[in-house]
Amino acid sequence: MSARNPPNSPCPCDSGRAYARCCGPLHGGAAAADAESLMRSRYSAYALGLEPYLLETWHPSTRPAALGLVPGQPRWLGLSVSAHRPMATDRAEVEFVARFRVGGGRAERLHERSRFVREADRWFYLDGDLAPD
Repeated sequence: MSARNPPNSPCPCDSGRAYARCCGPLHGGAAAADAESLMRSRYSAYALGLEPYLLETWHPSTRPAALGLVPGQPRWLGLSVSAHRPMATDRAEVEFVARFRVGGGRAERLHERSRFVREADRWFYLDGDLAPD
């Protein structure tokens, strides 16, 4: 479990479940059951600054060498998943809105349609398109 998020605290992904029963096990190495679970765990990883997890769950064909996360920046404020679309047994799309704030600025929204692929029983983030609000 992450030292930055106690196991019984609410999960950063806004699932309504405790971190220990939601994204915590995935951050500890468990496989995501579906693309939405992986996407939620990746949001939580951004919120908690878990760059190694983000890189491990990014498909090698599109993965950057590093992300260069800065602790606490941006500050992630919440997640809303609007759609989880399985496209095949090994492909899916998840549409979400993540709210964040940079410094003392106004809250902003990231609306994305993300694509995921499953290989060897593990889901990976492949890429995504920003959606206009």
